[in-house]
Amino acid sequence: MIPERFAPVLSELQPLTERFRAAGKRLYLVGGTVRDLLIDKLGDERDYDATTDALPSEIKACLSGWADAIWTQGEKFGTIGAKKGDRIYEITTHRAEVYADDSRKPEVTFAGQIDADLSRRDFTVNAMALELTSDSPTLVDPFGGAVDLATKTLRTPLAPEVSFSDDPLRMLRAARFIAGYHLQPVPELVEAVRAMHGRLSIVSAERIRDELDKLMVVDHPSEGLLFLVDNGVAGEFLPELPAMRLEQDPIHRHKDVLTHTLAVVENVTRDFPGEYDFRRTRIAALLHDVGKPKTRGFLKGKGVTFHHHEVVGARMARQRLQALRYSTDDVEAITELVALHLRFHGYEAGWTDSAVRRYVHDAGPLLNELNVLTRCDCTTRNEKKALMLSRRMDDLEARIVQLAAHEELKAIRPEMDGKQVMEFLELSPSPTVGKAMSFLLDLRLEEGLLGDDEVRVRLRAWWVARGE
Repeated sequence: MIPERFAPVLSELQPLTERFRAAGKRLYLVGGTVRDLLIDKLGDERDYDATTDALPSEIKACLSGWADAIWTQGEKFGTIGAKKGDRIYEITTHRAEVYADDSRKPEVTFAGQIDADLSRRDFTVNAMALELTSDSPTLVDPFGGAVDLATKTLRTPLAPEVSFSDDPLRMLRAARFIAGYHLQPVPELVEAVRAMHGRLSIVSAERIRDELDKLMVVDHPSEGLLFLVDNGVAGEFLPELPAMRLEQDPIHRHKDVLTHTLAVVENVTRDFPGEYDFRRTRIAALLHDVGKPKTRGFLKGKGVTFHHHEVVGARMARQRLQALRYSTDDVEAITELVALHLRFHGYEAGWTDSAVRRYVHDAGPLLNELNVLTRCDCTTRNEKKALMLSRRMDDLEARIVQLAAHEELKAIRPEMDGKQVMEFLELSPSPTVGKAMSFLLDLRLEEGLLGDDEVRVRLRAWWVARGE
């Protein structure tokens, strides 16, 4: 018997169901909607995935006149997309999807029966379907996915070697279900991952990036990340992560860098005040210490500075993000957060007006993300030290608010523009103008707003001192 909580979904899908029934075709709801309905975790923001015995041309005929929009980019793989209101639908002909040994693109053949289609799904908890066109909605569960959900078990419908050959990305996807649904992988799945993780090389960087993003936004991703490290998967696309395990954290001596990193990732939640990009801040947390294995001696007295650690880490983060085909905006923002994450510790003497201006200027539009990352980077077990760092961060944020009441901190710029500088110093466009602008910016950061007369006095003195 279908639980009552299924009723709103069934009602919403009824008009589409009738169209397939009238065409003599079967329609099955599949994927995350069925899984989440069973465990009563279905959210309001969702799309619908369905499978059918109808061919793509027949799917389009059923959607015509009902959907607000139809797209066919996936038609050669059997998928027709549609939009109705705010909801997105993807309806796919029953299929078996197989990767060639050296191919990034799957070879797709259509299957005649729903069981064959479900057998090629990634995990049993996703290999369930709800037939909508039967006399009454019927759960189709040939591989025991409902039981596995109840027992928190992660298995593949077929042998894991077959499943991971079909799509090697599933080895990475397993981490998301381990972390997001607290599923325990069966031993044969773990053994297959350890033996086959090298096949991830045939999967596009874009698909790996998208799956990593999905893992990073579950509430507690660390268990999934550890699964990737422990079983060799992380080394295929993020080798910096297992490298952290080999290094002791020079600040948090009681744990290695990987343990500290995972704690920082977990500390980044959606609960901090203000607006910030949760996904992006989580990724910055994951990469914030990638430079530590390269800068082992960055403690004072060992010849490596905070700045050196920041530079190396930012460069490594940029290279990895670019390799995973992250957008330019993501690359620049995350790299900047990695580069700045220790900046807070450079102002231990106290938050003077100048220090606050420089901190805000350096952070720019990433100020709130940087503050969140900085707070989350405190994972010490020393309660006294943790309280001290928290209070220092409180003081900084209070000083930002106080100073912002008198100055436009988010738009700090020199009090003269380039044209005014050239007119005042009687210069043509040249590198000297840039140097003058840098002097004025530094003056603005150090002393705040001085007014036009005083700024011109200072600029003239700078010019005279240069002897030009």
